Amino acid sequence: MNRFWSSVVQNLTPYVPGEQPKQSDLVKLNTNENPYPPSPRALQAMAKEATETLRLYPDPNADRLKQTLADYYRVTPQQVFVGNGSDEVLAHTFLGLLKHDLPLLFPDISYSFYPVYCGLYDIDYRMIPLNEQFEIEPADYAVPNGAIIFPNPNAPTGRVLPLSVIESMLKQNRESVVVVDEAYIDFGGESAIALVDQYPNLLVIQTLSKSRSLAGLRVGFAVGNAELIEALERVKNSFNSYPLDRFAISGAVAAFEDQTYFAESCQRVIATRGFLAERLNQMGFQVLPSAANFLFVTHPDWDAAELAARLREQAIIVRHFKQARIEQFLRVTIGTDEQTQRLLDALGSILNS
Repeated sequence: MNRFWSSVVQNLTPYVPGEQPKQSDLVKLNTNENPYPPSPRALQAMAKEATETLRLYPDPNADRLKQTLADYYRVTPQQVFVGNGSDEVLAHTFLGLLKHDLPLLFPDISYSFYPVYCGLYDIDYRMIPLNEQFEIEPADYAVPNGAIIFPNPNAPTGRVLPLSVIESMLKQNRESVVVVDEAYIDFGGESAIALVDQYPNLLVIQTLSKSRSLAGLRVGFAVGNAELIEALERVKNSFNSYPLDRFAISGAVAAFEDQTYFAESCQRVIATRGFLAERLNQMGFQVLPSAANFLFVTHPDWDAAELAARLREQAIIVRHFKQARIEQFLRVTIGTDEQTQRLLDALGSILNS
């Protein structure tokens, strides 16, 4: 420990992101990036921002993007918050809405940044175990709590809750904020944004990193009751009043305006996901049902860490988690059809060796 560190820093266990290797010839299936490029309209919009006006600050409120998102989801701009990726939106949410006397609840197998935020902001939390099928049991959240957060579809399992189940959780927790983290919702399931006008305790968070192929741009947003959004704005404006730059605002607006490209890109990923799941089942893998752009798989005859290492020898990277209950699973991002075939060929050679 460094003697100059604050007590907060000394006690932190930081989040470990997926590996971003420098080797260019790898089949990179470990960080759930979209295998297809962003909308051409988004790229064109960002290129137009490269002018002398970059000497000026961007709009601190990103009003044009908020209006675009409000129109898209049929809410008001006052119900929209934007930030540098959904991780920043989540960080402001933890501090602004999830820190209470009673513990925050979230699944034991979930986004591993959640306990990191709790450590950073000194939030008491309780992890609720998924059932044996790695599903969220709504009844387990009908206990005293300060707030609730969970991804839908869940990560890293890929399982999705139907909107009716989310609504039942909202009804049984009317005095708590319920945050639905929808990083992967566009690849399957219904967005809970449809419920925000009925439930003032609901906040939905999304990102442009996955389905809109803009992970490198860092844009995330939240939709909810205007009073919840105001809390996030208060935190943001006490931390960074200019969160999105001109490129991010213009690129994000154009990405949402190009609905045709977005839908086609999502469908390509969904189709490949179905194909890969079927082939992996045929190879003896257990594949959890997924509504995300990845599959969570295990093989009864192979150690997951060894499989990941053997794949890497063939220049293919997947994500292996050492966490209890899932240490024998691999998370495999859906790639292009060519990448998928390389993965299947490599697995075939490994399993038959």
